[in-house]
Amino acid sequence: MLGDSLSAEYGLKRGSGWVALLENRLAAEKIPARVVNASVSGETTSGGRSRLPALLTQHKPDVVVIELGANDALRGLPLDMTEGNLSQMTQAAQKSGAKVLLVGMQVPPNYGTAYTDRFAGLFGNVARANKAALAPFFLKGVADVDDPARMFQADRIHPRAEAHPQMLANVWPELKKLVQ
Repeated sequence: MLGDSLSAEYGLKRGSGWVALLENRLAAEKIPARVVNASVSGETTSGGRSRLPALLTQHKPDVVVIELGANDALRGLPLDMTEGNLSQMTQAAQKSGAKVLLVGMQVPPNYGTAYTDRFAGLFGNVARANKAALAPFFLKGVADVDDPARMFQADRIHPRAEAHPQMLANVWPELKKLVQ
């Protein structure tokens, strides 16, 4: 699991985030898997790209979940750079023998229609170009509900523990195909 604060349990009690819930789900379904959560709060796609080779060598994963890109958008980084980094990470993981699941993200509409649409679309572009799996929107049912503020911590960026089961539900259908 290569992610940012959304996967690193930022602001949550340890063991209550979606990655911990994933470990419980795998055990409950008797899927023998070891989960390595290499997520870092504040991580960008550039940071993930630089850390990934050592992680692949160290852990030799069968599946790599890439949940990065939100911090790129929050910083207004060039979308071509984000897309290129996601592509490079996907290809590196695949070259090492791992299957890849990209976890898509969206940004609020105040970023402007062109940026918002292009950002949301780049995850699908990378997945299609590299024949990788895709969970289209990580925060579906969390950020797009009638009253999303109730699902987020006071910073309105990081989901509360109550949102993490839904986040797992958004990833699980595609991830399950890769781990079985």
